[in-house]
Amino acid sequence: MNGLSVNKKSETNIKLPLSFIFFGLIAFVVSQFIFFINSDALTNGVFRLPEILMGAHFLLLGWIVMVIMGAMYQLVPVVFLTPIWSEKLGVVQLIITTVGIISFSLLLGFNISIAVYGAVILIIGILLFLWQMIMTLKGQENKNILTLFVMAALVCFLITISAGLALSWTIGFGSSINYTAILHSHILLGVAGWFTLLIFGFSYKLVPMFSLSHGFKMKGSKWAFFSYILGLVVLIVSFWLELPALATVGWFLLWIGFTCFCLDIIEIIKKRLKRKLDRPFIFSLIAIGYGWLIHTLVVIFRIIGIHQDGIWGWMIFLYIICWIMFSILGYLYKIVPFLWWTYKYSAQVGKGNVPLLKDMVNEKVGVILFSLFSIGTFGLAFSGIMQVSIAVQLFQGLMLLTSIGYLVSIVDVVKK
Repeated sequence: MNGLSVNKKSETNIKLPLSFIFFGLIAFVVSQFIFFINSDALTNGVFRLPEILMGAHFLLLGWIVMVIMGAMYQLVPVVFLTPIWSEKLGVVQLIITTVGIISFSLLLGFNISIAVYGAVILIIGILLFLWQMIMTLKGQENKNILTLFVMAALVCFLITISAGLALSWTIGFGSSINYTAILHSHILLGVAGWFTLLIFGFSYKLVPMFSLSHGFKMKGSKWAFFSYILGLVVLIVSFWLELPALATVGWFLLWIGFTCFCLDIIEIIKKRLKRKLDRPFIFSLIAIGYGWLIHTLVVIFRIIGIHQDGIWGWMIFLYIICWIMFSILGYLYKIVPFLWWTYKYSAQVGKGNVPLLKDMVNEKVGVILFSLFSIGTFGLAFSGIMQVSIAVQLFQGLMLLTSIGYLVSIVDVVKK
């Protein structure tokens, strides 16, 4: 089964992770629709409008965070060989987090002054998730570098939501805190801390699984971890002390960490037994290349002194889409078919005709969707930087239609 074996003792009821994942897919479509009807703001590079903030949080919280949560409910038991601490708590957490994401995102768009109330509901849901993961990982017998990545990501997530609550409180009630420093820390730890560290950790497990690789050393994993963590710390200090030179050092440390991760992934792929890699998985590997390129461009921009908000806004956009979202889209195209096949057919093996795992999803459709996502993303970024309104609307429309196509393709899996 492509190396992704399931330990029955630690297997999570499939309904729980799939509930998170399908909510995330719907939120993904909603976010693209919001961006489409507000394409003029994207053209002008105005990313702090209430409508854009609403779309961004449906994307980041509703789509990416919920999908990651769902994937973790399934992958943590498999990767760390320890059962989820409480599936009942998982159901409660799903409900509260769903209500929190919807209320918080809508309030950001329609009444930002009271968004803090939605944030409180959301934070309760996230805290339940963090408690669930901590108690689950506590049961792991042999801690390793993957544990460090996941635990560090969870800490970053906790700080991220705390900063988000502080921002919502400031908007609603006012405060003397350094709003800009908290905002930058919130974005950094949410995007480069929580998301990136988590993808690092699970990639060290998923890439060997999907490529059937053996004999690799992962020599760069510790360097990747400590360089990236140090870079995050240095950047946060630079935000609060307003030291641009220190920020450049921080971005360079992040680049070193990401480069070490990339070198490990290259070694893993070279040691693979599976000569022909699945195309959705290749898309996730391409996303790693995009992530490294964006890190490199950020360092170059810092060195040569490019500081325009519009350019940096689009760099964050490309980082979120090309590295984080593309990674998830590729992995999900492998994970969901496996989950559904295991749930529906694994007990029937040897008792009758059952479909092969590769028949659960149409890879040709996947290639088309991934290609359209790439065209839409780069077209949107280029036309946005050049401020060509009709092109922004066209490419955002393409992103919307492709997100619907992706949702339909995943729904099609669970119909088989």
